[in-house]
Amino acid sequence: MFAAIISGLTTLLTLAGLGYYVVALLGARAFVRRMRFPAGFEPAVSILKPLRGVDPGMLEAFASHCRQNYSGEYEILFGVATSDDPAVALVRQLQADFPSHAIRLIICSEILGANGKVSCLAQLLPHARHEYLVVNDGDIHVGPNYLAHVLAPFTPARDQRPVGLVTTLYRGRAHGTIGSKFEALGISTDFAPAVLTSRFLERGLRFGLGSTLAISRTALDAIGGFSPLADYLADDYQVGARIYTAGFRVEVADEIVETSLPAYSFSSLLHHQLRWMRTMRESRRGGYVGMVFSYGLAWAILNLIATGFSLPALALLSLALFLRVALALGVGISLLGDRQVLRDLWLLLPRDLLALGLWAWSYASDTVMWRGEKMVIKEGKIVRPEPKAISASASAAAKEG
Repeated sequence: MFAAIISGLTTLLTLAGLGYYVVALLGARAFVRRMRFPAGFEPAVSILKPLRGVDPGMLEAFASHCRQNYSGEYEILFGVATSDDPAVALVRQLQADFPSHAIRLIICSEILGANGKVSCLAQLLPHARHEYLVVNDGDIHVGPNYLAHVLAPFTPARDQRPVGLVTTLYRGRAHGTIGSKFEALGISTDFAPAVLTSRFLERGLRFGLGSTLAISRTALDAIGGFSPLADYLADDYQVGARIYTAGFRVEVADEIVETSLPAYSFSSLLHHQLRWMRTMRESRRGGYVGMVFSYGLAWAILNLIATGFSLPALALLSLALFLRVALALGVGISLLGDRQVLRDLWLLLPRDLLALGLWAWSYASDTVMWRGEKMVIKEGKIVRPEPKAISASASAAAKEG
């Protein structure tokens, strides 16, 4: 009886996974065939880049923002919490390499909440001179038409809600380790398809991605600026969700950017993935529950085992593998231009099995590791765990001593 239940359940979940792959492919197709945004709207813009420490390839990532085919005026504001941050030397080098660009370094020492990035952004904002803002991380590498593409959707249009935020899809550049390759493969073949599926089913995006947050000041003022988000871990998601709720559109630009991934060890990969999953679980509960249907290939393997390697289960596995590879190649290579996908395609099955296990594990606790500290996530906010209470006997002993 138990074996029959497991067999039936894994069969249903495999079929649901096949359905998800089809919808994800339709979502990717809809995104590729969408109407492109008209070029030519190139207003003055301030790029805000909060920094902490140095990542691989960071100086080149900075420099890519200075090589823009953009007729409008733009400035780059870097923010650090302390003047001895290692990133300061890179910013000084960038200023020396591009003396004609408006590049400023600002010390953002005030702590406004648990999220240091948001604290930095809130302190950079008063220094920004322009109406439009672009926020991205220090390791984001962009193409020469980046600013033109992310500002184009702000072109005023009749009979439509105004655009409040523009974000971008992205790929990850792996560095050496299996953990880093797992992360890059997940971004291109799992995360990006999930974003496109959400956009397809909800008829538009309703959140932001940390790869790029291009924001109008009007929209940012409508949500109270950055300060209210100082205790949220998924600040990029919150910015987009709040701007959408405030009555603005969220668009995805005609641009793919690249982030440089650390050489994750396996344990650091687990901590990073669990932090992301538990944060999304708290931020987007319904959608996160639905992620169980996105692991069709993993469910097909489990179904094959549960049914004793039956022929129907083998047929389901073959179909799941075909659709999963088609999605990986269609989004990862054709759309995102991630050539690593083909090289690491053999990791797709173990990566999906690991992701399914982590999804289940994410419900076991609210604790995450973030920048070497143990934190608790409650309704998307970061809460530092309270110190364990001292027992009465220990307290009495301490007083006697």
